[in-house]
Amino acid sequence: MSRRLFKPNKSPVRTAIWGLASIGLLATLFAGLTLLSPDAESGPLITVYKSRSCGCCAKWISHLQQNGFQVVVKNHNDLPAIKKQHGIKPELRACHTGLVGDYLVEGHVPADVIKRLLKEHPDIKGIAVPGMPVGSPGMEGPNPRPYKILAFDTKGNTSVYDAR
Repeated sequence: MSRRLFKPNKSPVRTAIWGLASIGLLATLFAGLTLLSPDAESGPLITVYKSRSCGCCAKWISHLQQNGFQVVVKNHNDLPAIKKQHGIKPELRACHTGLVGDYLVEGHVPADVIKRLLKEHPDIKGIAVPGMPVGSPGMEGPNPRPYKILAFDTKGNTSVYDAR
């Protein structure tokens, strides 16, 4: 007859506590891994067409990334062709073109305005900041100028969507 030197305590309360603690630990680990995954905090996906050498485009892309956007950059040698393909009129054009959701984003549009566009989902083709106004994201400078963010539709009509 052998005698046990160690007698485990298998009370129902102790077993329940260890079981709940184990489940809690596993749930915490799973939640932590989910939060650390690349897709956990991914914001809107925007594809940006730009020329390889454009420095202000790179700054605008950084502005988007700092504001939670996931950016796919497509360097292109013939940007006017991209703009024409998407029906962006010459008077609305700037140095880069973005595609986000169902919309076009032309020029140095602030990230918060793009987020508002995606939230409100208006019946328009896109928004644009024509030209390269000093003070817009990616075009920061010592003497910022007021500028307008224009909405445009498929017929070429424009209206002021926002102003800064």
